[in-house]
Amino acid sequence: MRIISGSKKGHRIHAPKNLPTRPTTDRSKESLFNIIENRYNLENCSVLDLYAGTGNITYEFASRGAKSVECVDRFKGCSDFIISECKKLGFEQVKVVRADVLKHISRLSAKFDLIFADPPFATKDYVTIHELVFANNLLDKDGLFVMEHHSVHDFSKLAHFTEARHYGQNVMSFYELG
Repeated sequence: MRIISGSKKGHRIHAPKNLPTRPTTDRSKESLFNIIENRYNLENCSVLDLYAGTGNITYEFASRGAKSVECVDRFKGCSDFIISECKKLGFEQVKVVRADVLKHISRLSAKFDLIFADPPFATKDYVTIHELVFANNLLDKDGLFVMEHHSVHDFSKLAHFTEARHYGQNVMSFYELG
């Protein structure tokens, strides 16, 4: 796993093998960030990374200059690893939260420009995550919510859906208020 662009471009991330994660592939990540950077100036963006895992997406946002990145994962090993990597990389704009994602987003009152969720493929909480993001008004009026999921699922009928991009068995579903 590596950071593909920004101030830390090319930096390799060596996550412990015992973390319960499935990092977004470089191909999917590169495509996602091409889409995002065509729409947003990341230096002005606040980001929420749900199910952060190894921090793969968090590091990419931070490397590209996001104003703030809040990443959430319930596993201590994941949050400890992200804290350690962010210290090494000098990513002071990253806030790591160790919490259950559904409980955490139920309590949030802040708004975010970009929200990325990559829950475990086996979860049954995709619709709940979507509902909580919009019911709690977590997305800024011009913001973007991206949910990564397995291609066996189709979430195009959920409110605010704009498009889906397929990358092998991975799908990125995009949602906007506008």
